[in-house]
Amino acid sequence: MYCYQCEEKIQDQACTIAGACGKSGEVAALQDVLLAVAKGVAWLLKNTNQTDAVAQDYILEALFTTVTNVDFDPARLNEIIDRGLVIRSGLNEIYDGVASPVALFAVPADYEARIPLADELVLEKRQERCGVDAAGVQELILYGLKGAASYADHARVLGYGTQEIADGFTDMLAYLCDESTDVMELFGKALAVGDLNMKVMELLDGANTGTYGHPEPTSVKTSGIKGKALLVSGHDLKDLQMILEQTEGTGVNVYTHSEMLPANAYPELKKFPHLAGNFGGAWQDQKKDFDAFPGSIVMTTNCIQKPKESYEARIFTTGLVAWPGVPHIGQNEDGSKDFGIAIEAALEADGFAADQEAKEITVGFGHNAVLDVADVVVDAVKSGAIKHFFLIGGCDGYKLSRVYYSELAAQVPEDCVILTLACGKYRFNKQDFGDIGGVPRLLDLGQCNDAYSAIRIASALADAFECGVNDLPLSLVLSWYEQKAISILLSLLNLGIKNIRIGPSLPAFLSPAVVDVLVEKYSISPISTPEKDLESILGVAV
Repeated sequence: MYCYQCEEKIQDQACTIAGACGKSGEVAALQDVLLAVAKGVAWLLKNTNQTDAVAQDYILEALFTTVTNVDFDPARLNEIIDRGLVIRSGLNEIYDGVASPVALFAVPADYEARIPLADELVLEKRQERCGVDAAGVQELILYGLKGAASYADHARVLGYGTQEIADGFTDMLAYLCDESTDVMELFGKALAVGDLNMKVMELLDGANTGTYGHPEPTSVKTSGIKGKALLVSGHDLKDLQMILEQTEGTGVNVYTHSEMLPANAYPELKKFPHLAGNFGGAWQDQKKDFDAFPGSIVMTTNCIQKPKESYEARIFTTGLVAWPGVPHIGQNEDGSKDFGIAIEAALEADGFAADQEAKEITVGFGHNAVLDVADVVVDAVKSGAIKHFFLIGGCDGYKLSRVYYSELAAQVPEDCVILTLACGKYRFNKQDFGDIGGVPRLLDLGQCNDAYSAIRIASALADAFECGVNDLPLSLVLSWYEQKAISILLSLLNLGIKNIRIGPSLPAFLSPAVVDVLVEKYSISPISTPEKDLESILGVAV
């Protein structure tokens, strides 16, 4: 095992025995095998000029399954590998040339024999073949594809997809089979992944808003109300919709958790009166949150942790997320799901005995809502009422050094506006930041994929001021944990956005030589202290 795809790898280098995320060596090995099979499917698709929807959907599933904190279940991983081998075999029958040895990496039918097989796939061997710099940028491409695939899968379940995007994943994953050692060529491909991810985020934005309406500024309760309760965590809005529909009239109130918080702002979801609000905080606090929640829990996508005994009988998974021993709610052929067992568990649980003290936060500042008042924002900037915009957002995590983000938000001057997205906002989204001439100083744009909204807003402001995005009074201070953040970073770099600060540490897969390229071309820098960074950004001590 050698894994450094997430921010909290062991000793800031790599996980080599067990993952900091909780995955075992067996799971890590099977994920490596799964990716090898997916690469083979992609290579054969490209080299047979096939546009097989089943095979291309499989590529998305394989990439998303191996994102941090998605699938920890060896049995399910083996099942996905089996399906991939059938697809790969069918494509190989069509191909009449000599296939890449990476594309047709031999995978035995015997499950136990697959574990030692991963020794041939371990990253350290590719580092020896290709060099640390090239292998690192290869991983940058792969991690960007994983993040983009998660967004593409969310759009897919809502019935949205394009052949251009499907081909983009196929071509890029097939390219990785070549194991190029040209670092600058590889870096160009990484930027192409950023372009692909931008198209995917635009597609997902259209899927979400086309299905559920544009998010509206909405006050959301963050306290429980008397009655039975069911908590929905993750990112998948369709799962939440089905749960809301199936709990109507049951007396079960539905709450969102972590990255599902923005769902409370979509008109077609918040119309359900038993969507009671949000409970808890970011994903890494789930053991505390789920322990305190008096109902059942459904995990819809990534971010699951090993369940505690106190709630293991009332937690369920669906979609691609899985944990051994946790009941999984599957999908019917028509895409529907029966959440009956989770609803029954909610009815059997205690629920909230009484209303908790009322607390609220405001969400729903997507690009449509913000651009509706763009004139007000532009006038406030021209008058000097708004001096600067800070985008402070991204993935949250365990490290104590992440307190930087809450301290930074607290120290941002009162004549500045904070844009935020993803679960990193839980470090400061319950604070009262007030407003500037009616413009809230804290604008919650939504989930991590709603970086698309931030880009739309920045582009509109740049047009209004007849300048480039890099010339705006806008600073990006991002936190990263897993691969979705990497895909967003690549999108920002592909757009030419500079001076991004990243923390709590730079990715380990970016070797010093590659970091030098990023610093030279894009002025990327690690975070330091809130005081030093604010002084550097604003030009004055704060």
